Amino acid sequence: MSAPETPPSAAYDSAFLKACRREPVPHTPVWFMRQAGRSLPEYRKVREGIPMLESCMRPELVTEITLQPVRRHNVDAAIYYSDIVVPLKAIGVDLDIRPGVGPVVEKPIRTRADLAQLRDLTPEDVSYVTEAIGLLTRELGPTPLIGFAGAPFTLASYLVEGGPSRTYENAKAMMYGDPELWADLLDRLAEITAVFLKVQIEAGASAVQLFDSWAGALAPVDYRRSILPASAKVFKAVEGYGVPRIHFGVGCGELLKLMGEAGADVVGVDWRVPLDEAARRVGPGKALQGNLDPTVLFASTEAVEAKTREVLDSAEGLEGHVFNLGHGVMPSTDPDALTRLVEYVHTHTTR
Repeated sequence: MSAPETPPSAAYDSAFLKACRREPVPHTPVWFMRQAGRSLPEYRKVREGIPMLESCMRPELVTEITLQPVRRHNVDAAIYYSDIVVPLKAIGVDLDIRPGVGPVVEKPIRTRADLAQLRDLTPEDVSYVTEAIGLLTRELGPTPLIGFAGAPFTLASYLVEGGPSRTYENAKAMMYGDPELWADLLDRLAEITAVFLKVQIEAGASAVQLFDSWAGALAPVDYRRSILPASAKVFKAVEGYGVPRIHFGVGCGELLKLMGEAGADVVGVDWRVPLDEAARRVGPGKALQGNLDPTVLFASTEAVEAKTREVLDSAEGLEGHVFNLGHGVMPSTDPDALTRLVEYVHTHTTR
């Protein structure tokens, strides 16, 4: 698949894409990681009885779920409803998403022979993604659609551990003890991830986000040596399309500069580092995304507004700012709190 620059879409002049390009905006744009999901009663209704991975493979259902928070909250961008393990499932990796647990891999990758599980991904493997994005872009009109994928390290952590982990001892043991196997694993995952993002962009996604959710478990020296090359390969593969590329990880305050160096146009920041300090760490030439603590939404409206003002004040003078939470929306969040937050940010940042 080649990477021709995509022609301007109906969403090109949206506040979200302008902020990503570090251009003047009419107001600070807002979207939320995990805005489509368990916090919404309408989501729980349409997902009832349908396993997670199956729901990601039904284009009409994906379209409905992706649109739900746009209708309800008036956010400035939609994010494609999927899961980071979808491309792995599509190439035949034996895995499932278990409720209350997360992705579980039947045969973890521990040896070079295990790499055989990871064949190349083709657009035909995820034709349902192309179909769903076609449906979505027609419905969304001028509202941008963000495509996304899991970064090579986060995917590798699931594949090597066999499921979620707090310590990543097997993944780190491979990284430290068999660096050649580790590099080959991440390189193969980078190729799969790049194809998955290309499919989304070619189908109509206006921006893409690479989630390196668990990169905060790494020291900067290890990230630079063992992780950055694979993430950079993903970003380089989609550079020619001309769409903004966002990079986000949790607990990555010490890695912000490196995550920008990997090739992101926008660096996502969790709630642990104020945005003005994050800008200093990242350096010039990048927009920032973030970074209200998701748990603030369980406090009073007055408290939410006060903490939101802190974020907006910290973002004052940034080259570009996309308002978001510092991680995903928590399942028990009151949807009305999100709707009020979007309105508050829009109202208080109107230029």
